[in-house]
Amino acid sequence: MQDLDRRLTRCFASVFPTLSAGQIPEASTEMVAAWDSLAAVTLAAVLEEEFGVPIDPLDLPELNSYAAAKAYLENR
Repeated sequence: MQDLDRRLTRCFASVFPTLSAGQIPEASTEMVAAWDSLAAVTLAAVLEEEFGVPIDPLDLPELNSYAAAKAYLENR
């Protein structure tokens, strides 16, 4: 589980470089102004590459926070 958090944090940091390590676990579309549709697609691509898990474009609205992305990956 710790490895998942480390890898997921690295993915978020690459897409949202202005977030501190402490902010990343709390990140959500409501908190991060830069989290627009392009960032959502970029994040999905980064997650697919890092975890080898295909993400259906219809699932993008579900990936609206760090916690949601973590849960999504845990269930795959």
